[in-house]
Amino acid sequence: MMQSKIASTVNYKYIWNHTREMLMIKKIHINQHIIKKNSKTGERAPVITVKAGRTNTYGHTVEIMGPSRVVYSPDKPLSCGAKVWVETEAEVKIS
Repeated sequence: MMQSKIASTVNYKYIWNHTREMLMIKKIHINQHIIKKNSKTGERAPVITVKAGRTNTYGHTVEIMGPSRVVYSPDKPLSCGAKVWVETEAEVKIS
């Protein structure tokens, strides 16, 4: 039986994997403004942001359950201003 290969197509937010599931690229970064605010006020607000599509989730710890890459893009930062972030298609556990 012949199996056909499914070509991966890259979109700006999504990647199709070999089983034709759509995987959302998650971007993880540290919010330096919250770190500064926490140190001034004594608060312990979460400083890690996980962006997935239009959703932002905040946490103190993020575990990436697969491959990832670190991106430094000073000329084209994220909309929040971050110039360094981690990208992954893998599942992430946020706490």
